[in-house]
Amino acid sequence: MFSKLAEVESRYEEVNMSLQRPDIASNQTQYRALMKELGSLEKIVLVYRDFKKKTANLKDSKELFTAEQDPEMREMIREEIKELEAELPSLEDQLKILLIPKDPNDDKNIILEIRAGAGGDEASLFADELFRGYVHYASSQGWKVEMLSFSEGNVGGAKEIIASVSGDSVYSKLKYESGVHRVQRVPKTEAAGRIHTSTVTVAVIPEVEINEVKIPMSDVRIETMRSQGSGGQSVNRTESAVRVVHIPTGIDVKCQEGKSQHANRDRAFQILYAKLQQIEDDKARKEASDVRLEQIGTGDRSERIRTYNFPQTRITDHRIGLTIHQLDSVMAGSFGLLIDPLVANFQAEALKKQTSA
Repeated sequence: MFSKLAEVESRYEEVNMSLQRPDIASNQTQYRALMKELGSLEKIVLVYRDFKKKTANLKDSKELFTAEQDPEMREMIREEIKELEAELPSLEDQLKILLIPKDPNDDKNIILEIRAGAGGDEASLFADELFRGYVHYASSQGWKVEMLSFSEGNVGGAKEIIASVSGDSVYSKLKYESGVHRVQRVPKTEAAGRIHTSTVTVAVIPEVEINEVKIPMSDVRIETMRSQGSGGQSVNRTESAVRVVHIPTGIDVKCQEGKSQHANRDRAFQILYAKLQQIEDDKARKEASDVRLEQIGTGDRSERIRTYNFPQTRITDHRIGLTIHQLDSVMAGSFGLLIDPLVANFQAEALKKQTSA
């Protein structure tokens, strides 16, 4: 581990030096790429340097303790040794986690798709509630949410919501939300008070740069239509909504929330590119020999991942066997109560795999 950390520190210094070169500073593409790498390396290097400093301090303190004769000074040094010995294991654990191979998509923004599944109107109502919960969570993280498409349910709620979420390391946290979310509660229209079960499907797709995916325009059909639905003030009565269909795969993307046809067209293509890239990523994962770790890292959209039981104010995440009784807090945006344990579990699995390799 420490030889790897030394390599990381060496690369950090190398990147720092490169960024000071005039030819790099004048090349915006190269400069941005190196700045991004520097930021990633810095997280590890700062902890590593703190670890080295405290390790050296511990060694010095032990030598001083051996040489010191004064009882009061020996007691002070003994306390310093105890503090350092308590801090070092935690720093070492942090370094192990920081060295886990990073998902290349973790820093990316996402396309968030929420669709009502089984359960009719109840599913539509919950889809809308779930989206609002994600919006509150995004706000707490300092992220920006932009509605791309909204299809209203029969009695309110939403049959389908497509939005973009942008900010710092969005995919790294929301990737755990992909899958089938099951809700159990008594509908307002249920006179007998029976609990109904409904489902909502969530897809979290990392955004891609347009130049990352190449598709011939002959494979694409573009249609314009009138915007509709209750998407807000930006939905107008002109032919601004855009539908893009990728003929070979049948992927169908519609955007209507932008203020112009051009804006909706650009966003529709961005979603299409992201979906095509995800198809390629899924193929690569299926070909991998060990997919178990990847499934919890990315989420399987066909898998029931979580149950929201309203009568018992209980949420169960079936992937890691986590149960909490803070349903109201989660739906108000405290998704960290679910996401943080998933991140910790993934890191533990990754560490286990790394140790046994």
